[in-house]
Amino acid sequence: MISFPFWRPSSSATIEAVYGMIVAQARSPEFYRGYGVPDTVTGRFDMIVLHVVLVLRRLRDLSASANLPPLGQQIFDRFCQDMDDNFREMGVGDLAVPKGMQRVAEAFYGRAAVYEAALGDDDGSELARALARNVYGTAEQCPGAKRLSDYMMEAERELATQDPGAGQVRFPDPTAFIGVQGGV
Repeated sequence: MISFPFWRPSSSATIEAVYGMIVAQARSPEFYRGYGVPDTVTGRFDMIVLHVVLVLRRLRDLSASANLPPLGQQIFDRFCQDMDDNFREMGVGDLAVPKGMQRVAEAFYGRAAVYEAALGDDDGSELARALARNVYGTAEQCPGAKRLSDYMMEAERELATQDPGAGQVRFPDPTAFIGVQGGV
């Protein structure tokens, strides 16, 4: 098949593909087994948010440097649609979904702001503290939060070499960080 160098998949196909890769990575069993992320609705939500934040950061950097269309907003809209769908699948009534979505938005923006600020920290200690609070529900450092911080920093480095607008993202293998800090 001939590959056209400037061809890009349609916007909706790109969004579905990238969001699907985000969710697939967030569901990786290693996060729940090896990192100790709680295998709960909240734990899974936190892992999706973590990956969405990383991809949105990359898209923001790309659009600022290349004047590209804002795919980040479309990825965020897809995330919100997914959360809405999940509320309905879990049996949340139509009248309660908007209130649940408001809590999702507050949680997303709060975590995104903290992760954004903490990703600028060179040693990852601020990020590990933020992850300990948000993902593990503790104010104290824990091995899983440090591993997750290392993973996020490596994911950001890997994403810096990619263009999610092309319809594909690659994240680091989460198992690469399990033996680094010992067991959970």
